[in-house]
Amino acid sequence: MPTTYEHTPPIQERAQSQATVVNRAYAFVPKGASNDAAARPLTGWTKSRAWIIAAPSKGFPDRFSQYSVEVHPGGGSRSPEPEPGVEAVVFLTGGTLQLTLDGGAHALEEGSYAYLAAGADWTMHNASAKTAHFQWIRKAYIALDGHRAASFVTTEREAEATPNLGTNGSRSTTQFVAADDLAHDMHVNIVTLQPNGSAALTETHAMEHGIFVLSGSALYRLNEDWVRVQAGDSLLLRAFCPQACHVTGPEEFRYLQYKEVNRQCRLT
Repeated sequence: MPTTYEHTPPIQERAQSQATVVNRAYAFVPKGASNDAAARPLTGWTKSRAWIIAAPSKGFPDRFSQYSVEVHPGGGSRSPEPEPGVEAVVFLTGGTLQLTLDGGAHALEEGSYAYLAAGADWTMHNASAKTAHFQWIRKAYIALDGHRAASFVTTEREAEATPNLGTNGSRSTTQFVAADDLAHDMHVNIVTLQPNGSAALTETHAMEHGIFVLSGSALYRLNEDWVRVQAGDSLLLRAFCPQACHVTGPEEFRYLQYKEVNRQCRLT
């Protein structure tokens, strides 16, 4: 339930430093933490490595996983998804990749977005001379009678950015799936705030959030803390973690955001 807060965040001296923070309400992983020591290989992939941003663990988070993946020239996978019943979103943040999806070929570039339905037959390959980078979000699909999500490939350019109500155009959301499409049980959207823009309310939501910052910088409220965030940083928010945002840099602040939608709370 949204509640109001002071429009101007606390003085910057009170903001968290650029260090990894993990607590019961949220996790903050700065870009600098994604070093060689933290990288890990991916089973079934060649010339590739990943940094795990989110993974099911006791209590936090327990419904999705999120990786930052890099694929070197000639690398990729013929069997990337190891589990049946798992859906995924791939969003390319740099370079190019060749995706085959249910027999169709797709050339992915920066800003490309692929929704890979549970049970989809897909492969990934880097045929270029440069390393490619992408966000990979995975979740066990929750079926709903009469609805079934289908795979698709698009780009950020082809999706429409919709201004958020009450923000005077300072904040918009690029949705790749219609909000009322009940076939989908998760949204992976792009949220954009203009320079000097703010989220004017402290929000709490009954779902976990996974956030990867694409560009810009901001002070982001997480529970009781204001954290400096910038491109390449990652955030995990537990359910009901209060959040707000104030852009601090001269460019748009953009982030990729995961959230679970369109399903009842699971009790069993």
